[in-house]
Amino acid sequence: MALTNSQYDQIMRGYEAKQRDARRRLDDHKTMLYTRCPQLRELDDTIASFCVRQAHLMLDGDTQALDTLKEQLRKARIKRAQLLTDAGLQAEPSDQIYTCPDCQDTGFIGRKPCHCFKQASIDLLYTQSNIKNILENENFSTLTFDYYSDEMTDPATGRSPLANAKIAVNACHSFVEQFDDCFQNLFFYGSTGVGKTFLSNCVAKALMDSGHSVLYFTSFQLFNILEKSKFHGDADAKSQEEDLFTCDLLIIDDLGTELTNSFSVSQLFLCLNERLLRKKSTIISSNLDLDTLFETYSERNFSRIISNYLLLKLTGADIRLKKRTQ
Repeated sequence: MALTNSQYDQIMRGYEAKQRDARRRLDDHKTMLYTRCPQLRELDDTIASFCVRQAHLMLDGDTQALDTLKEQLRKARIKRAQLLTDAGLQAEPSDQIYTCPDCQDTGFIGRKPCHCFKQASIDLLYTQSNIKNILENENFSTLTFDYYSDEMTDPATGRSPLANAKIAVNACHSFVEQFDDCFQNLFFYGSTGVGKTFLSNCVAKALMDSGHSVLYFTSFQLFNILEKSKFHGDADAKSQEEDLFTCDLLIIDDLGTELTNSFSVSQLFLCLNERLLRKKSTIISSNLDLDTLFETYSERNFSRIISNYLLLKLTGADIRLKKRTQ
């Protein structure tokens, strides 16, 4: 599961808090046991002192010290159990100590992440993706071709809106299925309301459900973060900027709707080029046609996109408008 350093640290801080709560519950329970059964405290103190003494003997070369310690601990366990039984007490709290008994709130079983760590990662990825609520309604399970016409033909592709949509959806499924084995990038383009953002969200949900880190930003949000990081020294923006380069999938939505200038053009190149070098996948959507894209974002950016992205054109009427009129 690919997490950024800040995401991993955030999850582990959560586990540290859970462990502190668990230790507090255990300490409270032990205090209660000692209060109701003072002999238990005396026994535990005696055993602790004996362990220290035997450890010194082992360091001094006493070959019998370990066997003696094991025997005393065995007898202590029996006596401890009897003291608890006579006092009508339980060795452990009746309530569950750990939120996850399998890993005891460490997040790991041996060296492997626990199932609770995987779930915590997915939950965090959803929260930080910026589109958590949207994905409940926009995903592959809610996708429909009902709003795409099969009657008219787009002159540029020679295909109907329905045919273009089916090609794009199949490409999205392949993108998800091959994500861990094949480095790919997608570029959706076409007029407003033809499903570009919807398909990006479908991919985002599928990948986050399998534990991949996905970040979604409109182009305006993206360049706002980069501006704050470069010119204002904003700590949060600097952290987000690093995540832009390291997340498994970056989605840049509505490229071309931001105020375009030399800064945004240069920063777009930095972002795209850095992710290409790191082999981190990116999805871009834009209302711009390819000629306007070239004129707006320079030959360098255009070349990066043409050479490294699968270009998927979506056509047809505005689906949002259709839904409203229906």
